[in-house]
Amino acid sequence: MAELLHRLGTFAARRAWTVIIAWAVILGVVAGGFALGFKGLSSSFDIPGTASGDVIAELQDELPDFSGASGAVVYRTDDGSALTADQQAEISALVSSAEDLPDVARVTDPFATQQQLDDQRQQVVDGRQQLNDARDQAESGQEQIDAGAAQLDQAQQQLDAGRAQLDAAPLPDAQKQAQLEALDAQQAQLDQQRTALEQQQTQLTDGLAQIADQEAQLDEGAELLSFADAIRLVSDDGSTAIVNVSFDLPRLELSEASKEAVVEHFTAEPVDGAQVAFNTEISQGIPEIFGVGEVVGVAVAGIVLVVVLGSLLAAAFPILTAIVGVAIGAMATLSFSGVIQMASVTPFLGVMLGLAVGIDYALFILYRHRRQLLQGAEVEESIGLANGTAGTAVVFAGLTVIVALLALNITGVPFLGLMGTAGAVSVLVAVLIAVSLIPALLGLAGMRILSKRARARVAAAHGSAHPRRAARQGVEPMDAEEHPRRAARTGAVATVPTVKPMSTLRAVVTMLVATVVLLVVAIPALSMRLGLPDGGSEAEDSTGYQAFTWSEEAFGPGANAPLLVTAALPADTAEEDVQGLQLVIARELFAQDDVAAVAPVAVSDDRTLAAFQVIPREGPNAVSTDTLVRDLRALAPIDGDIELGVAGAAAINIDISEGLADVLPIYLVVVVGLSFLIMVAVFRSLLVPLIATAGFVLSLFATYGAVTAVFQWGWLGDVFGVHNPGPILSFLPVILVGILFGLAMDYQLFLTTGMREAWAHGATPRLAVAQGFRAGRTVVTAAAIIMIAVFSGFITSEAVIIKSFGLGLALGVLFDAFVVRMLLMPAVMHVLGGSAWWLPRWLDRIIPNVDVEGSALERRHPVHH
Repeated sequence: MAELLHRLGTFAARRAWTVIIAWAVILGVVAGGFALGFKGLSSSFDIPGTASGDVIAELQDELPDFSGASGAVVYRTDDGSALTADQQAEISALVSSAEDLPDVARVTDPFATQQQLDDQRQQVVDGRQQLNDARDQAESGQEQIDAGAAQLDQAQQQLDAGRAQLDAAPLPDAQKQAQLEALDAQQAQLDQQRTALEQQQTQLTDGLAQIADQEAQLDEGAELLSFADAIRLVSDDGSTAIVNVSFDLPRLELSEASKEAVVEHFTAEPVDGAQVAFNTEISQGIPEIFGVGEVVGVAVAGIVLVVVLGSLLAAAFPILTAIVGVAIGAMATLSFSGVIQMASVTPFLGVMLGLAVGIDYALFILYRHRRQLLQGAEVEESIGLANGTAGTAVVFAGLTVIVALLALNITGVPFLGLMGTAGAVSVLVAVLIAVSLIPALLGLAGMRILSKRARARVAAAHGSAHPRRAARQGVEPMDAEEHPRRAARTGAVATVPTVKPMSTLRAVVTMLVATVVLLVVAIPALSMRLGLPDGGSEAEDSTGYQAFTWSEEAFGPGANAPLLVTAALPADTAEEDVQGLQLVIARELFAQDDVAAVAPVAVSDDRTLAAFQVIPREGPNAVSTDTLVRDLRALAPIDGDIELGVAGAAAINIDISEGLADVLPIYLVVVVGLSFLIMVAVFRSLLVPLIATAGFVLSLFATYGAVTAVFQWGWLGDVFGVHNPGPILSFLPVILVGILFGLAMDYQLFLTTGMREAWAHGATPRLAVAQGFRAGRTVVTAAAIIMIAVFSGFITSEAVIIKSFGLGLALGVLFDAFVVRMLLMPAVMHVLGGSAWWLPRWLDRIIPNVDVEGSALERRHPVHH
């Protein structure tokens, strides 16, 4: 590897324009591919196989109108007064014309819908009054029937008494017969009246039964409506109204253009005296990657490069090549967005990493080359040797990062795998540019890579006015200790002072203090909750935050976290049984803790699936809402055979967070395991990789703790722009593992290779630790500061996703580079002594010697002074 990179560096230095043109062609081809292939990004995330995903799939089959994405447009008056009739009419007109927008299935008019809800409630009141009046009338009729029956009974008694008297009277037969016929006529008349009365009684009884049935149905309907009392589309004071927009497509398939069309439609014609805002389901688009903060971060990196490299030209090379690498990596990835569904966060990870590692990797090679030039080396020889030594370390450092990022694909989470792949592509491009384009630029620059004073100093030290000739003459640079101030000004290499190993007591104290500090910082991680940002986490002047807060103030926090609950009805459900089943299910749902409202919203045509809207008492990221989703899913089948499913944005976010939390341990084991094998080959040791990994775990959990304290607990929220603390971004811990482990091993590599090189050249183990640390500390410190500066630039982003990534990565590098690699690791290596480099003989024979220190290369290609 080292020999190959040496040849590549030498070729690039000699054929600089060929290499530069080749990279320019690559950039042009990738730009063309981006122009043709970029088809937009999605602002949503999903994990296949989740509980909510199964519910959405069921809805697509049975109730397709409820399976698509949905969002809310919120109107509020400027002064808090009720919306006027004219304002309502303007909003309703916008609603009517919005149904023609692309991918829009339906748009709900808040005023018409609210009126329907109010009418339904009034109908219940009116219906109850009508039934009461009917019952009163029936009861009055019953009294009349009872009175008529009493009269008939009395008449019958009189008739029976008359018949008895007639039978007993000694009347002639003819007279008796005539009287009997008169009594029979009266009896017939009486029977006819009784029959009529019985018919009236039957009608009255049937009427009362119907009234009872209607009262039962009315009571069921009233009870169902009572569960939905908290659901409103127009606030009680009339100042706020919600327009619900439903789309034909699921949220992952919904294009940004369709959402932007909704925003444009409702903002194109402002409603006088009213403001409009859109919830994050509509307004959350692709976050800006480059901003003022990012520019400042790159500027800080430039200042560090100037300080370390001593030349504006030298400092410009890493920034220039990093930007080229980012452009190639990002555009190459986005060229496939028309073929593969990509989330909006996919490119920014590659941009962040591409900038950071692109600058760092170029710095490592440049720093080595500059040091060799100051020692009098020939330019081309120095470029080849720097590429073979520092370049080899860059390749293995990049390989570690790439392995960690590609391993994100094993999580089974598509958008995470794409993020990892995009980041890996950017890192790969950064490595290739560092070992090819940087040598080419250095070949063109020649000795101008040094400052004028440094070149003059080298020339003077070599006894020649021409620096290159002085380098060829092999004159050693002047001992900087003779003229320390002049050496500092010119960049001459000082004679390395005598290095002494630290004391064992100091090493032990350093170990303890560093470990305790990291563990204390990690304490908040014990309470870390995962979630996805809601509207309340957006920037305070954003439309998503306004829609969230307006809805919360007017309708309660649960209005921002509606759940869609499905119920599988029995296969033989009759139409007349549907409402009764809906009531049974709604009772069970409403009886759960932290449920504010329940409303049936639809039943499938075959009456096998019913859908309900459930409004929690708190917002989407509240602990109670999380608990409610889990409780609903844990419910036993209602009535023994009605199973429930839970979907909705809040449930989907919970599923994603839970899925990512489950894969985190697996991912950590895989990444650490693969990287451990790489480090064993690089360091030819078992203990060094173990120590490096243990140190990484400490810094990782300290990073988790610090991020939790800021974003979840709200500590220093004003400083970092966190105005609404909440759960930690669900995929942040997984991403931090991949990126920080790779970067941690970069610093480990550049410090430990120097220690191993010193030990291999005969230094005692503890002295080798001190010498290796001294040799690598400057470049590692500079690299870490550059990383922190670049990542910190993203903290200023308004998008909470990018903000949390920027802070997490910046703190992770800070903890790992300065606490673990610069303090803890040297102390542990000192305590271990020679045992740190122990490797079983059988393993030593198996592992290939990668010579990452470049010792063999230096022997084959000695620098001519």
